[in-house]
Amino acid sequence: MKFGKSVCIINVGGTKYAFPKDVIKDFPLRRVSRLHSCASEREVLEVCDDYDRERNEFFFDRHSEAFGFIMLYVKYGKLRFVPHMCELSFYNEMIYWGLESSHLEFCCQRRLDDRMSDSYTHFTEEHHETVKEIGTDESNGKRDSQWLERMRRTFEEPTSSLAAQILASVSVIFVIVSMVILCASTLPDWKTAESNIVEEHRYTDSLEHPSGIIEAVCIGWFTAECIVRFIVSRDKCEFVRRPLNIIDLLAITPYYISVTMTVLTGENSQLQRAGVTLRVLRMMRIFWVIKLARHFLGLQTLGLTLRRCYREMVMLLVFICVAMAIFGALAQLLEHGLDLESGNEEYASIPAACWWVIISMTTVGYGDMYPITVPGRVLGGLCVVSGIVLLALPITFIYHSFVQCYHELKFRSARYTRSLSAEFLN
Repeated sequence: MKFGKSVCIINVGGTKYAFPKDVIKDFPLRRVSRLHSCASEREVLEVCDDYDRERNEFFFDRHSEAFGFIMLYVKYGKLRFVPHMCELSFYNEMIYWGLESSHLEFCCQRRLDDRMSDSYTHFTEEHHETVKEIGTDESNGKRDSQWLERMRRTFEEPTSSLAAQILASVSVIFVIVSMVILCASTLPDWKTAESNIVEEHRYTDSLEHPSGIIEAVCIGWFTAECIVRFIVSRDKCEFVRRPLNIIDLLAITPYYISVTMTVLTGENSQLQRAGVTLRVLRMMRIFWVIKLARHFLGLQTLGLTLRRCYREMVMLLVFICVAMAIFGALAQLLEHGLDLESGNEEYASIPAACWWVIISMTTVGYGDMYPITVPGRVLGGLCVVSGIVLLALPITFIYHSFVQCYHELKFRSARYTRSLSAEFLN
């Protein structure tokens, strides 16, 4: 700011706030920080509603109580709704000052998401101006790469456009077809028919068979999709490190290994699949099912929950291992160790007893082994009750985390849809 005093006064709805001029430059609120770059009073009036040069006071005709809560966010880093104030009204105040819904606490994000889902929201003029300013700042000098961004959204975000939804639907269809063929290829009748085809076409390529053609088409689609997504990605290194992309690579690679071995050895690929290595590689195509996580919120929620609850998962495994060690040793002693001649042979070792412990603690109970002595049955009852209690403790935290992750991903999806609507309106 090239005019005025060293202290700036921000007057919002009659409530005044005094800040040094240096603080204004890096102020967290975008509209306030813009005052520092203003070189004339005319530019100042484009940011605020009025300006007093003598007192160096900037007037904003906005909700003073809402701005007070926004200042608490600036000071403490936590933003919540004003009590007894409409969520949409407070959201408009946030947009005016340069904040987004992601700055809200998670509980308030859910309230805003539910509120906006119940009513049709018209974006205010300030919202359009803010979105336009953000888009101008971020896309300045990058207009030539806008088509790359559109392509990236089409392949990475299935809800971004109609073309993205069609592309996602086609990808899901290919995944389902590939899984059906993989499952059907393990049926005895399918194997018999395949062997007959191999005998009839001993000197022809397996791709001439219907299953080989369908498999090649599916692999071609997945390969092309992966290559395009890699080309249009912003960060190539980050793209390679993503778990879903690694799974795509693991699912595609076995097919090309099989084709390469066919070319090098000159043998029919259908016969090569009898090899253990190739059968394992071929079965890795089951990872294609995880590709559905790109298009379904439930699978995304499951992955995010497992990533956030790894401590609880480790805790659960520790509980199970400790219980297996204790109850397994006691079960082996009571069922076999006290009477070596007429003891229960199914509990001849602690590892065998641990199998009984795990199926008892999880209340599965296959019935393949069970205690026959009275002390062993008492121990079995304690094992079942202990399993219910031990498993329930960490699972409660995992359940709450799952619910939180589901609402968070749902909110992100709704927020992204709102941003696309605002971009379309602009």
